[in-house]
Amino acid sequence: MSHMRRRKFITLLGGAAAAWPLAARAQQAGKVYRIGFLANDPAIPMQPAGQAFLDGLREGGFIEGGNIIIERRFAEARPDRYVKLVAELIRLDVDVLVTSAEEATLAAKRATTKIPIVMMNVSDPAGQGIVASLAHPGGNITGVIQDDSPEISGKRMQFLKDAIPHAAKVSVLTDSDVPYRQVEWQELALAARSLNVMLRRFVVRQALELERAFAAMESERPDVLLLTPTSFNFVHRRPIIQFAAKSRLPTMAPFREYPEAGALMSYGNVRVDRFRRAAIYVAKILKGTKPADLPVQQPTKYELVINLKTARFLELEIPRDLLLVADEVIE
Repeated sequence: MSHMRRRKFITLLGGAAAAWPLAARAQQAGKVYRIGFLANDPAIPMQPAGQAFLDGLREGGFIEGGNIIIERRFAEARPDRYVKLVAELIRLDVDVLVTSAEEATLAAKRATTKIPIVMMNVSDPAGQGIVASLAHPGGNITGVIQDDSPEISGKRMQFLKDAIPHAAKVSVLTDSDVPYRQVEWQELALAARSLNVMLRRFVVRQALELERAFAAMESERPDVLLLTPTSFNFVHRRPIIQFAAKSRLPTMAPFREYPEAGALMSYGNVRVDRFRRAAIYVAKILKGTKPADLPVQQPTKYELVINLKTARFLELEIPRDLLLVADEVIE
């Protein structure tokens, strides 16, 4: 609505304007904030996670297209692009940067010590030197991380064994040997010993290596595949799930997006919950809270999702007890 028409419209409303809630009127006259949203996957705005982010902002009184503008940039599986995209968002003079990936967060940290940064989907930010500590981040960065306590890896393994009691050999698809992955691996090894299964790690960092990894895996004849919560696995979840289906490998994954794409099951924290809580932090920062005073949040909600269609395709009989504890069963 043009300025002129809006004025006329408000005059027409006359008395009604006086009855508007004060907050709405104050924000009408107030500032429009700009949020830079930097992520990998261009589909996020169409996903429940993208919606949850807007819901969290709305809870804090901020509405896209109203008192905030969201500038979205996506690397589309090319992490080297983050540096350029961060520079672009800083030139647009954003009030807050939201980074939804490890490399995005690191690029933002290198680019600015002034603009508040709310990170998501980062593992071990204190260990990586992104924040001083989770309780007292100390700089311009806070957020909601996807870090599972290492015990969660063990729990994934337990659920996998509950679903497929005869499983004896487990292939694990992960991306590297960074320290927090080593802790995760120790936890997996511990669980494997107590469940009497053998583990074999396959490290894949590039899409081109997937075919070779699955060929190597097949020669070992594993019973099941376990995916660790790496950004690579998430971005390439569809091809990974297709390879697994071709090898008829039941797959346990970290997030519900995997069984939604055809994996057998997932156990992990709730992504929409993390996006909503990150948005609540953005709203607090726009209202004047310093990132240094907002402790980095860890996941609180976990869910077990089972895809029964995939179970039927794999000719697996999932125990009824397990279906009863699942948060969602995909038919």
